[in-house]
Amino acid sequence: MIKILTILGARPQFIKAGTISREIAKHKEIKEIILHTGQHYDSNMSDIFFEEMKIPKPDYFLGIGGKSHGAMTGQMIEKIEEVALKEKPDWILVYGDTNSTLAGAIVASKLNIKLAHIEAGLRSFNMNMPEEINRILTDRISNVLFCPTDTAIENLEKEGFENFNCKIIKSGDVMQDGAIFYKNLAVKPNNIELKNDFILCTIHRAENTDDENKLKNIFSALNEIACEKQIILPLHPRTKKIIENLNICVENLTIIEPVGYLEMVWLIDNCSLVMTDSGGLQKEAYFFAKPCLTLREETEWIELVEIGVNTLVGTEKDKILSEYNKIEIKKVDFSKNLYGKGNASNLIIKELLAYEDKGRK
Repeated sequence: MIKILTILGARPQFIKAGTISREIAKHKEIKEIILHTGQHYDSNMSDIFFEEMKIPKPDYFLGIGGKSHGAMTGQMIEKIEEVALKEKPDWILVYGDTNSTLAGAIVASKLNIKLAHIEAGLRSFNMNMPEEINRILTDRISNVLFCPTDTAIENLEKEGFENFNCKIIKSGDVMQDGAIFYKNLAVKPNNIELKNDFILCTIHRAENTDDENKLKNIFSALNEIACEKQIILPLHPRTKKIIENLNICVENLTIIEPVGYLEMVWLIDNCSLVMTDSGGLQKEAYFFAKPCLTLREETEWIELVEIGVNTLVGTEKDKILSEYNKIEIKKVDFSKNLYGKGNASNLIIKELLAYEDKGRK
């Protein structure tokens, strides 16, 4: 029996991990133990959430959240170590770039447990982002690095990872597996008057919401665009409060409460354009063949920019409007296969089993 301890800290990680868990369920020789650190506590993650999303409920919930980076990561290391010593897993599996990811990676390295990093090799090249630090350090101590793209592999090669004792594998993206799976479960949001042609927009990054000038520029551009096309904006309460405090005009926008993932999938699938500062939504726009304008100066998903399906527009009003007008007349080609064919989860589990078999011989 192979035991895998999966470390998760946020709802998006659960959605990605669900694809792996469904694949693991096909293998009687694998037992998965799921640990939720509570880094991003989400009141929507009730029993109903796990049932609707077809995701196993966590075996452990640490409830560590709402603290400074140092306090949070330190407490996670302590508690994850306790679980690892009790469960004695063969592997610790981590996703992405959260503090939970780094904490799980450190525990694995200290206890000499094999570490697999899903979404390895991603780089924004912005060292001011804590996520960048987390992903670089996690990559460095992983035994197996599952990279979603060729760009991710190139990043690792440039950093000399071929000289380290690790295995680099192009797995494709588990998010694409999830998009395919959840498209058939998507639900139209209730109580929203939707026009036939609408833009889906999300704004939540601290680099935008905590900068008054950036936020005012973004919403000034959005209001202008919304005069000709409906913009649906699911708005987090924190961002909503900042907008109210700054007296930012949003009268032309269709602002709604945050929606569940299945409703978000429906909105992505039915919109004509995505405008966002989210990392994950940039990719999901591509999975559903929607052009994307990214309200940031850089992105981890540079290959989307290179093939022209994603445009970095920053936060200057004139540039946002200029690129929006271009995208309206531009023909966007979504035919290139960047992230695999929706079989990343299957490949990841096969590679872990092969690694175990090789180790026994």
